[in-house]
Amino acid sequence: MSEEEERELSKKVASDILAGFDKHYRLFRYCAQQTKKLFEEGDWHLIQQLARDRIDFYDERVKEAVDLLRRNYGSLLMSESVWAKIKTRFVTYLVDHKQPELAETFFNSAVTKILHRDYYHNRFLFVRPAVSTDYVESDPPSYRSYYPANPKSGGLRKTLKRLIRDFSLNAEFVDLERDLRYVVHAARQVMPRPIKVDPDCQIQVLSSLFFRNKGAYIIGKFINANMPQPFAIPILRDSSGKLYIDTVLFNVQQIATLFSFTRAYFLVDMETPGAYVQFLRTLLPNKPKAEMYTMLGLHKQGKTLFYRDFLHHLKHSHDEFIVAPGIKGLVMAVFTLPSYPYVFKLIKDKIAPSKEIDRAGVMRKYQLVKEHDRVGRMADTWEYSHVGLPLNRFSEELIEHLKDTCESSLTFEDDTVVIKHVYIERRMTPLNIYLQQGTDAEVEHGITEYGNAIKQLAAANIFPGDMLFKNFGVTRLGRVVFYDYDEIEYMTDSNFRRIPDAPNPEAEMSSEPWYTVGPKDVFPEEFGHFLLGDRRVRKAFLGKHRDLLEYEFWQERKDRITQGHIEDIFPYSEAVRFTNRFIKKP
Repeated sequence: MSEEEERELSKKVASDILAGFDKHYRLFRYCAQQTKKLFEEGDWHLIQQLARDRIDFYDERVKEAVDLLRRNYGSLLMSESVWAKIKTRFVTYLVDHKQPELAETFFNSAVTKILHRDYYHNRFLFVRPAVSTDYVESDPPSYRSYYPANPKSGGLRKTLKRLIRDFSLNAEFVDLERDLRYVVHAARQVMPRPIKVDPDCQIQVLSSLFFRNKGAYIIGKFINANMPQPFAIPILRDSSGKLYIDTVLFNVQQIATLFSFTRAYFLVDMETPGAYVQFLRTLLPNKPKAEMYTMLGLHKQGKTLFYRDFLHHLKHSHDEFIVAPGIKGLVMAVFTLPSYPYVFKLIKDKIAPSKEIDRAGVMRKYQLVKEHDRVGRMADTWEYSHVGLPLNRFSEELIEHLKDTCESSLTFEDDTVVIKHVYIERRMTPLNIYLQQGTDAEVEHGITEYGNAIKQLAAANIFPGDMLFKNFGVTRLGRVVFYDYDEIEYMTDSNFRRIPDAPNPEAEMSSEPWYTVGPKDVFPEEFGHFLLGDRRVRKAFLGKHRDLLEYEFWQERKDRITQGHIEDIFPYSEAVRFTNRFIKKP
């Protein structure tokens, strides 16, 4: 192929890949645009379905792009010099693009489906970003500014009313004036007194609403005397179809919880996601960009940024990967890097027969969790294939452990360990270790959180399956999260039963059950036998969550789900809701 032919081919291939990405992002934005209409109509089931479907959009578009390239260009794509030119040409197409960082990631996803991993470096891929997202803006801009101190604004209350109206929600509020009084009252409780209004006093809000489940969130900041105060305003819909402001969150930790890795992804209509992330980082500077992109529904971009951050950390650290502390699992081999707050999970070659699941089944369970509403109680994961890690960073014990349990997932290439498939998730303290080492107060807190986690999962149609404490973790904020998914089931697929009375004393004393047990049968009365051996745990559990041992609790939750009811699960405390702060109870 001549130099001129290679240049022409590179133009066509780069253009085809970018067209594939642009189609993906149009569909991505359309989902958020549709969600606004569904929120106004209160169609919660369709919002959940849309959120699930959107997760698969990216892989579908990548497959379409790769199939097109192979079909149209075939063996012409096997030239190194061609791919170097394709990448160079692709960069020129991104000069005025509104989502250049996402397009680069899409390019990587397509190219890695075609090239061998020997070519996974910056000459052919975007190992490093080529186009900056700094000052890339949309029209209209990504955020709006309001000036309540300006005499023409009419004051704070009128400014807030205009701010709400500018989101153009096609539904009435129950009593917007009342809600805004509550917002102002709540703001006065957190602002330093006396409040001196500075000439730069302004309110900045991102231009699109953040939709998730049954809520729409306004995300912004109040700036006075050059001091920013982040806030989030959740808008909900009542049974009559009218809207109301449920609360206003000013605490940075409360706002960070909205963007937790244990929550479902937001649906947000963004022309320039980089500008949204930049704004969000001013509110939550400790939240990694990888997690920001992920929580905006751009989980592939989150993967890319996480991997870049991880490689950077490897170059600037020297500790070894080790077997993760805790009880070794029957399904996964887990290791960690002590200096990095994540764990790496590989599916074992031989899964214990008692688990009654194979590799494909485990992968389906993890995909179920990614697509489901995690209600703040299940950890999200990043899934990677063909990851190369430096062999000299693995402890001898870990290498032997991985060879014994996951040999088919490992390839050794010179000084590199290539892992065929791995899940990466946030490292937490296993709940069983937390309870063993904790004070009485910590045990009570851990068990209270454990029961709350199970109840919230049940409300979201999730039955953990294996409820042992080792399958739950405690985050750095003390929240209990489920992270072992191989036995997870939908509540609606589980058959909750009472243990029938024994026909005679001999049957009751037998080690074998006197009743038949189906594959989906669950007997809540049995939970206490394997959970409540410790005195402190038993006392805390029976004091807070005795109902989890009762058939009625589980069947009632299942019945509500079967009837189509979607529970209200708030990503903030009930205590901060306006109905509990300012509305007098009769």
